[in-house]
Amino acid sequence: MIHLTINGFKVTVPEGTSILDAAKSINVNIPTLCYLNLHDIKMVNRTASCRVCLVEVEGRRNLAPACVTEAAEGMAVQTNTLRATKARRKMVELLLSDHPTDCLVCEKNTQCQLQLLAAELGIRKIKYKGSMSHYKKDSSSGAIYRNLDKCIMCRRCETMCNEVQTCGILSAVDRGFETVVSPAFGLPMLETMCTFCGQCVAVCPTAALTQVSNVDAVWQVLSDPEIHVFVQTAPAIRVALGEKFNMEPGTSVTGKMVAALRRLGFNKVFDTDFAADVTIVEEAHEFIDRLKNGGRLPILTSCCPSWVKFIEHQFPDLLDIPSTCKSPHMMFGAIAKTYLAEKLDIDPAKIVVVSIMPCIAKKYEIIRPDLEMRGQKSVDFVLTTRELSDMIMESGLDFKNLPEEDFDDPLGKSTGASVIFGTTGGVIEATLRTAYEWLTGETLSNVEFHDVRGLEGLKEASVNINGKEIKIGVAHGLGNARTLLTSIQTGEANYHAIEIMACPGGCIDGGGQPYHFGNMDIVKKRMDALYREDRNKEIRKSHDNPAVQTLYKEYIGEIGSEKAHQLFHTHYTPREKI
Repeated sequence: MIHLTINGFKVTVPEGTSILDAAKSINVNIPTLCYLNLHDIKMVNRTASCRVCLVEVEGRRNLAPACVTEAAEGMAVQTNTLRATKARRKMVELLLSDHPTDCLVCEKNTQCQLQLLAAELGIRKIKYKGSMSHYKKDSSSGAIYRNLDKCIMCRRCETMCNEVQTCGILSAVDRGFETVVSPAFGLPMLETMCTFCGQCVAVCPTAALTQVSNVDAVWQVLSDPEIHVFVQTAPAIRVALGEKFNMEPGTSVTGKMVAALRRLGFNKVFDTDFAADVTIVEEAHEFIDRLKNGGRLPILTSCCPSWVKFIEHQFPDLLDIPSTCKSPHMMFGAIAKTYLAEKLDIDPAKIVVVSIMPCIAKKYEIIRPDLEMRGQKSVDFVLTTRELSDMIMESGLDFKNLPEEDFDDPLGKSTGASVIFGTTGGVIEATLRTAYEWLTGETLSNVEFHDVRGLEGLKEASVNINGKEIKIGVAHGLGNARTLLTSIQTGEANYHAIEIMACPGGCIDGGGQPYHFGNMDIVKKRMDALYREDRNKEIRKSHDNPAVQTLYKEYIGEIGSEKAHQLFHTHYTPREKI
């Protein structure tokens, strides 16, 4: 243990602790900008590039960056001296001297950490003036918007992309004043191996990285009386949207969300959870078929478009193991423009499907040619949780006091199994609930599989079904996915079924969710809320959903049938390793 003083207070911390973390232990706040610590996924960004956390250390001539300076025995630290305060202010002023001043119309207005820090330091004018950096804007992917004029070289995105997600897309390029974080050779994101998971967006402190916005386009279709606009909402939305309205993280706002969507003008409000139940019956059927008939195992769940693109680039030799099932919201789009269109006697050409997703990659997913249906997009627009909250605020709705309303029928009924899709381990648990009953012919009384739950990066479980041990693997975060896929590739691991989600924690921590900048307690509360909603559901197994049963009886036919494959299944494309 190390003993030191901070602002005259005695502190004892383990050896190797930074001054910043030592100060936090006694509730002393040192401003930071580039620093980011995600304890649960073991990621720390300590580039010390912003120099905002400078402190005075007795006996040292220069100020020390608190985030990378280790506490030492007998060290005396002062965090709030005039010298340290003036230095921090100057660092922020220098950052602002090469930063656009369009705060009023900026995507991150009121949530930009540079803006908040400038306000905290009382900066009211741009002190240093001179040349400004200008870079080409990039929205090529339809998912991530890059405005590098706003990059402050904190390199959080680089750490997330390279160390956590192991995609290797972003790094510092050029030198001196021209230095910026970018793909190699300044390539557009669409021409890289980017998976569009949006985790770089989630940690960017400014608006250098944001989502491509579809808000204006959705407002436009909502105002067209000739168009029937159907909206679907993913399970992770309902446990995060409330945060944007100052509600406690993990508050489930399902009913209020439905009410808000109706008041925004959507003709029908449906639940992606219904399509998640369809996904499960198709995926469980596929798994059982492979298990019984010597098919390729392990089967990998395929609901996450980021990890699908990841395996296409990084492990093209394993493309025969993912389930061929589309993601739930793409299945929903197919159902809406066929079955539902017929049921409501609406011309499919007059239907626009909008998905509310926690995921930025879904914006890219809807433009994939292999997911088109009869040459048309199944889903027309994707809005993130943040974009939906912006629309609600723009409309002046009093979200907290909206009534609780139910989804529309027939695509609004869902089970507890579909709700847990939003968290890591949820898809495979939902699949097991159905596969167990179909394989054994017995009713599963205890539907909860706790071994696949939690925020541990890699999880394993074993389930006895008809005397056979079914081995399960679960990974979240693409770095963990790489570890898991490599073990399969080399033959070191032997599983029957695997779930992978690109985002740490799963969809609850998707790139389109409300920003939390490293507060993983918020992610845990979102996870707990989904499990609570599952427990409170009357039906907790996907194959017991009466609306799903009606869909197959009236329109699809048998599970896994030719028609089911036309609507609900896809194929994958080996992609270049750039």
